[in-house]
Amino acid sequence: MFYSFVRVVARCFLFLIHGNVRYQNKEKLPAGNYILVGPHRAWFDMIYFALAASPKKFSFMAKSELFKNPILRFILVHANAFPVDRKHPGPSAIKTPVKWLKQRDLSLIMFPSGTRHSQKLKGGALLIAKLAGVPLVPAVYQGPPTFKQLFLRKRVTISFGDPVYIGRKERLTDEGQQKILKKLHTTFDELDKEIDPTYQYIDPKTIKK
Repeated sequence: MFYSFVRVVARCFLFLIHGNVRYQNKEKLPAGNYILVGPHRAWFDMIYFALAASPKKFSFMAKSELFKNPILRFILVHANAFPVDRKHPGPSAIKTPVKWLKQRDLSLIMFPSGTRHSQKLKGGALLIAKLAGVPLVPAVYQGPPTFKQLFLRKRVTISFGDPVYIGRKERLTDEGQQKILKKLHTTFDELDKEIDPTYQYIDPKTIKK
């Protein structure tokens, strides 16, 4: 109930300040649970992903430090977030999402690059997908990279790619992981070009003021 309420609030808020969004290829989303993966381009792109894939509900990974604040902890827990120590991730970083994907009607949003300031894809999402028996669904966000720029009302586009399935018996060797990660990277590029052939992501952190 709380998740649904927050989703309505987020949708209304973003419509008021921005109101220029387009969703593409939504028909490619699977019926059951899945892991939505994409390049991390804005701190709020996760919100747009969740809204784009509605009515499906999602869980999220969040920095463990955020759970130290009791008010923020309440909001995060009831919004289906779970804590992860990014510097020293333990077994729970894998076990919790796998358990939720298997036992709850919740999909998962993950960014294989880990942060907005890295384009290098990592294999954690692949292992979770294999253990949970769910597909990876590639997605991209194109739009303002900062919250301030949302007020300029430039278009935001979310586009989904074909699901990527990992067989339960498939071995996730280094070579095997790199093959899947390369496929995801290629799909991200294809989705970006489909939206805008001239698109190039520029990390705001690298722009000199």
